[in-house]
Amino acid sequence: MRSFAFLTVVTAVAVLAPAHARAQFETPEAAPTKGVRYGEVTVHRYKAGVVIQAVGGPCRGLYITVPVPSDWPEQEVKVVDEDFSPGVRRPVRHRTTIPGVKQMLVNVPSVPAGRTVNVLVTYEVKRRPILPPEDTSIFEIPKKLDRRMLSHLATGIYIEPRSPQIKALAKEVTADKVTAWEKVEALYQATIDNVEHRTTEVRKGAARSLREGYAGNNDLTALFVAMCRSIKVPARTVWVSGHCYAEFYLHDDEGNGHWIPCQVTGTTEFGHSSTLRTIIQKGDCFRVPEKREQLPFVREFVKGSGGRPRIKFVREALDAA
Repeated sequence: MRSFAFLTVVTAVAVLAPAHARAQFETPEAAPTKGVRYGEVTVHRYKAGVVIQAVGGPCRGLYITVPVPSDWPEQEVKVVDEDFSPGVRRPVRHRTTIPGVKQMLVNVPSVPAGRTVNVLVTYEVKRRPILPPEDTSIFEIPKKLDRRMLSHLATGIYIEPRSPQIKALAKEVTADKVTAWEKVEALYQATIDNVEHRTTEVRKGAARSLREGYAGNNDLTALFVAMCRSIKVPARTVWVSGHCYAEFYLHDDEGNGHWIPCQVTGTTEFGHSSTLRTIIQKGDCFRVPEKREQLPFVREFVKGSGGRPRIKFVREALDAA
């Protein structure tokens, strides 16, 4: 019996719409002087899942994983609708053991030939912009880190903090900077000044992007993350609907940690973020049981046997501006 396993890199049809419908809600005021602050809540909906059509015969033993939105300090998520076809085993489980990502785990014992199975969930997403800190002098590069933070200093598939060229540039632009904030801001400016943003779907990594002087959004973000890591500032990628940006991590003068956003393409922003797109996951050095290699982004996964299934993965922002 033929078996199959699909990832979105081969089979995905992803619907990405970055628009939002805005609705204002009262929120408690953020702390006015310390660390990261948040703006007013905006509410929109987001749909995630997979549609499978059994062509060329029945499909059996389907196992499906789908990354789904989860709660973050700037985002609150709840399920408002489910579209599960008959045959989907209930209850549907979720996996939160991989730091930075939440996954829906679905089992479908069989799909008769010619039938279609929907595994779709609609979420209400309450999202807040991140405002600039009122006092940047309180921040410092962490001297000690929890072991769980070490992946945010590591080398990744597209992130090479040990590259001699990246290390040299980071050292050069931060040499005369005094505060941690000034140093990271210098890395941000160096990323923008040294690499031109061009639209491309080809991934080449931070080091090659710096050598060639141009890159797409993902690689420009990777370069900033790599530069931060090269001077021992933890940093990570934030994957939102249809886009990504970076966050860097600093301690305040009381030893509390803060993840602070940075956008190096489009409407560039340092130390704050106006984006209201749904956060899908945070990180870039993932390991999941279904794949042996390290992953920069956790994609959908489908495994089963029989037939030649036609698969569409759905990631859709539902609300128009």
